[in-house]
Amino acid sequence: MQTAILVGLVLAALWFLEKMLGTPMVIRPLVVSSLIGIVLGDAKTGIIIGATLELIFLGAIQIGGAVPPDVLVGAGLGTAFAILTGKGSEVALALALPIAILAQSLKVVVFIIRSWFMDFAVKLAKDANIKGLVALNLGGLILQCFMYFMVGFVAILFGSSAVEAFVENIPEVIMRGLTVAGGLLPAVGFALLLQPMMTAKNIIYFLLGFIMVSYLNLPILAITILGVILAFVITNEMNGKYSGTHDKTQENDGLEGLFDA
Repeated sequence: MQTAILVGLVLAALWFLEKMLGTPMVIRPLVVSSLIGIVLGDAKTGIIIGATLELIFLGAIQIGGAVPPDVLVGAGLGTAFAILTGKGSEVALALALPIAILAQSLKVVVFIIRSWFMDFAVKLAKDANIKGLVALNLGGLILQCFMYFMVGFVAILFGSSAVEAFVENIPEVIMRGLTVAGGLLPAVGFALLLQPMMTAKNIIYFLLGFIMVSYLNLPILAITILGVILAFVITNEMNGKYSGTHDKTQENDGLEGLFDA
């Protein structure tokens, strides 16, 4: 019971902070899984699972009316079940995405319920009732926080034993398959993220990173630092050089036009 309450409170609190603080990205797997790990007494496993799930859910960001798989619930419950069953990242990877897709449907239901308040919100806006609008927005936010709490509470309270029994009966060959899939899923997440970003201009940087990892065997931290330095040089030094050349050319053209006059 206590574990279920703690997991539910973490999910609800993180969603509340995410909306009240202007989207500080506290519902990302790296944060969610780490906090769940701390709450359940295994911070190390939580951080490892969070970093793994972050690679998978890199492109799962809500834009406009699109509702992606719910990263908060997927990462939170996936991490909780992985720690409670003692099976680690393999279980988290196997459960996170299906749970996230299920929670996506629940979120749509909450959105439909909140849409019923729109007429009342329009009336409050016409009456310039600012306090009423603030209260209405907070009410909708609290409703969604309650949904996250109940999902986490019910899933852990009634599902942990069932999930543990299910995991214990998974054949070894399937667990090995899940381990292999766990190694592939981050690559799929990166591919989905790179697909809309990759252009003829920036593919050279992708190839440079590939060479550094595959042939030079550089650690991720070294490649990250090198990427930051490269971005700084390109943004500030090279752009400034080209901008200065452009300004000088414009200045010379202006002087020539003055003498011609």
